[in-house]
Amino acid sequence: MGFLSGTASFQRFWVTKDPTPALGPDHIKKLKKFQIGQLDKAATDEPNVGFIAGAHLLDTNFAIEKNIMGDALHFGVRVDTDQIPAAIKNAWLQMELLPLTVDNPGGKPTKSQREEAKEMVEARCEEEAATGKFRRMSQVSVLWDASNEQIYVGSTSSSASEVVIGLLERAFEIEVEPVTSGKLALNYATEYELIEDLYEISPSVFVAEQAPGVTWWNGMANNYDYVGNEFLLWLWWSFAANGDAISLHDESEVSGMFARTLTLDCPQGEFGKETISAISPVALPEAVLAIQSGKLPRKAGLTLIRHDHQYDLTLQAETFSVGSGKITALGDQGDVDSHDRIKSIQEFSETLDLLFDAFCERRIGKNWKGELKKIQEWLESEKPLRRRAA
Repeated sequence: MGFLSGTASFQRFWVTKDPTPALGPDHIKKLKKFQIGQLDKAATDEPNVGFIAGAHLLDTNFAIEKNIMGDALHFGVRVDTDQIPAAIKNAWLQMELLPLTVDNPGGKPTKSQREEAKEMVEARCEEEAATGKFRRMSQVSVLWDASNEQIYVGSTSSSASEVVIGLLERAFEIEVEPVTSGKLALNYATEYELIEDLYEISPSVFVAEQAPGVTWWNGMANNYDYVGNEFLLWLWWSFAANGDAISLHDESEVSGMFARTLTLDCPQGEFGKETISAISPVALPEAVLAIQSGKLPRKAGLTLIRHDHQYDLTLQAETFSVGSGKITALGDQGDVDSHDRIKSIQEFSETLDLLFDAFCERRIGKNWKGELKKIQEWLESEKPLRRRAA
């Protein structure tokens, strides 16, 4: 599964309440208790959700030595859906109605006949679902990092994350909250006693013709997810204007570039969304024209290098979810075991968080006014490219 090999896509969650003991036999017992097939579902058309052991779709062989790796618990969640196609259900309905309406004028069913036919179809749906003929199975990898009190859900789909987190909260009686750009900004402000400064920020205006406000931001108090869009634009400017290396709080450095894909959107919802695919999308005229018109990045492909590891990923600005994350140890051609792989994923997330902290250091407080002016001047300096592209 994705966290132990290959590329990894994930949304992170902080564990805010955890009554469980240290990782051990109790966690394995919970996984077995709530494994796929052990829980009753309310209706035929509702999914059956449960844990799997992680090796493959049908694996329910849970074990301490298999699922617990140091301070991490690795497993999966399987979702079984017995969804009979509407066309087949409609055909069954017509078949049930036919003998009931044979003596009716014009063959039209009465209300009671239609209700009777529907009940027979529902009964048949339950019978067919029990056979598994129409069953679809899907799985989501889960990595519970107890050392950092984080849970990685191996999907960028909000609906998939809701199903996984719902099962985890039910099984382990934990409480979690998603790691979003706004929550990361709030954590930074709390740690460095900048809460009052954070409360005063609002969406930035980067170009003169841009009106304030962001349509995909709900404007709720304590929601600062729009800073994720500003983070990507700041990162774009920083790599372009200041070189590809950014100093971090732990005295390390991150170098990087935008790569493969870039999605931009108009914060006022007036000029639509565009996605650019290229080796270096930010180098294309249409990308520059987009940010000059006031569009903001909502998703970007990035290549980051820190501590001799290269991370290739697609980052969603507001949710801070990672798509197609690839970890490469520079100069190392050997195989990576599960413990090293988990450590690499932890360092991957640490790199992203430290990079976002470097942005928050400038964004929250009095430093942003000067930084914003530099970005505005940088956008203005790209006017010759605008004329060439016209």
